[in-house]
Amino acid sequence: MENKSVQELQDVVIRFSGDSGDGMQLTGTLFSDTSALLGNGISTFPDYPAEIRAPQGTVAGVSGFQVHFGNRRALNPGDYCDVLVAMNPAALKANRKWLKAGATVILDGDSLTEEHLKKAGFATLDPLAELKLDDYNVVIPDITTLTREALKETGLDNKAVVKCKNMFALGICFWLFDRPEAHAHKYLDGKFAKKNPLIAEANKLAIKAGYDYAANTHQFANHYTVAPAQLEKGTYRSISGNVATAWGLCAAAEKAGLPLFCGSYPITPATVILEELAKRKDLGVKTVQAEDEIAGICTAIGAAFAGNFAVTTTSGPGLSLKSEALGLAVMTELPLVVVDVQRGGPSTGLPTKTEQSDLQQALYGRNGECPVIVVAASSPSDCFHYAFEAGRLAMEHMTPVVLLTDGFIANGSEPWRIPSMKDYPAICPPIVDQAPEGGFMPYVRNEKLARGWAFPGKVGLEHRVGGLEKDAVKGSISHDPANHQQMVATRAAKVAKVADYIPAQTVYGDEEGDLLVVGWGGTRGHLQNAVDELRSEGKRVSLCHFNYISPLPKGVGEIFAKFRRIVVCELNEGQFAGYLRQHFQEFRYEQFNKCEGLPFTVVELKQKFESLLAE
Repeated sequence: MENKSVQELQDVVIRFSGDSGDGMQLTGTLFSDTSALLGNGISTFPDYPAEIRAPQGTVAGVSGFQVHFGNRRALNPGDYCDVLVAMNPAALKANRKWLKAGATVILDGDSLTEEHLKKAGFATLDPLAELKLDDYNVVIPDITTLTREALKETGLDNKAVVKCKNMFALGICFWLFDRPEAHAHKYLDGKFAKKNPLIAEANKLAIKAGYDYAANTHQFANHYTVAPAQLEKGTYRSISGNVATAWGLCAAAEKAGLPLFCGSYPITPATVILEELAKRKDLGVKTVQAEDEIAGICTAIGAAFAGNFAVTTTSGPGLSLKSEALGLAVMTELPLVVVDVQRGGPSTGLPTKTEQSDLQQALYGRNGECPVIVVAASSPSDCFHYAFEAGRLAMEHMTPVVLLTDGFIANGSEPWRIPSMKDYPAICPPIVDQAPEGGFMPYVRNEKLARGWAFPGKVGLEHRVGGLEKDAVKGSISHDPANHQQMVATRAAKVAKVADYIPAQTVYGDEEGDLLVVGWGGTRGHLQNAVDELRSEGKRVSLCHFNYISPLPKGVGEIFAKFRRIVVCELNEGQFAGYLRQHFQEFRYEQFNKCEGLPFTVVELKQKFESLLAE
């Protein structure tokens, strides 16, 4: 009979880790989705290897999934883990530095062979001693053997049986944190029941075997429960940043009353947006998987000319390839959203790792005077809002918008309160349906400096588009120097005028103090947690976080002037800090920069802020 104490915890961080083929992403997703259904706040961080197929058993091939769940909204996936599930020695070695003091380590004992230890780079046959794990709660069940034993009557071959060992590990964690198995069972039935119901049953048996192992052995002194978070009332689902981006684009098309077209080329970590949009034929979405990045954006520009809400999705290397065509969209003044899911660079760089190093490329990476609107999302769930905003700004102001997300928030997930579309504004592009008296002049502008959007095939609305400079009114090709000066200034003024149609900049915390933390995009959760912790200690620290980059919102200078020191934190070598120096030269900016392919940790941020406060 079970006789184990149950402790209630406020929050927990678990890291699932193993080879790329060990199913750690699925294991982590099922655990996090189960926790979300119980009402916990969650934040996840999938951590893929940078190579498509690194050698098995090596540190380079380790794939991880970290989930932070608790009784309040989780703003980030946590710095260090309370529990590490390691399916082999390489996973243990790669994640040793992320263990909290006294953490629980669950390691597959069957993987502790001389071959595996050598592949992982251990110098001895005792990895626990080598990694100094004496003060940790290390549990070493023979997960592979126990999975084989649990599934010996299923009739599956050995390879199929061993693939279920991740579900055995999931079952252990379900018992350890008092999670029900129902959601995982439902997922497995949906995935395998029609194609191969035996696989579904085998995986469910493995979950039960892991659960029973944890419940009936004395390996774990306690098990734990985590109360639901007090979230705003509504209907929630777990959503990743890439899926939220796709849905936000669909919402913008709906509110504009126009069909959505996406022309893209697959690239890590942006591909899921294209895949998600391809599923939405029921909403009239059209997708084209083009032969390359240039074709992707060019098809989108053609679709915009034809009267579609046009988007293209990419990552940093692809944005480089799209730069000439993006200039064409600026010159033709057609609405276009370019989603750039940033990753580590330059060149191929670190395809599966996160970074914020495409900012200067988004702002300036085109020939000529070629301004575009730049917007950045801050979390997986608010990718929906800023994708919608990118669509609104592009269509109402008749200009391209670059939406910056990053690998961290694109692959990460959190609970998302599904909004009512009646709460979102209508999008009103300056569509011209019939020629006005005196004839249609394609570059006559409205109060937003946006030109009219005339779709082809309508009598009297014929006009030229193309990359050559246009007459400021008629739209015919013009080589006149004064006209070119006027058009350059007008295109810049149109983007600058967007500041009148976006929210003024706000500050999180007190409006004045000793230190203002400045960030942008996907660093919001870590920065806010660090600021919250310092404020709880009585420190006069506030946060000014940016989502609208070009143009900058109104009120920035007034906020900056009320703080003794300003520190700009970003996952690059100081691109936003340089941008702020360009626009607000009267202030001094400290910098805290990181280019490790990883998000900030709250610990390192606090250390930096405390050192600045102490000076």
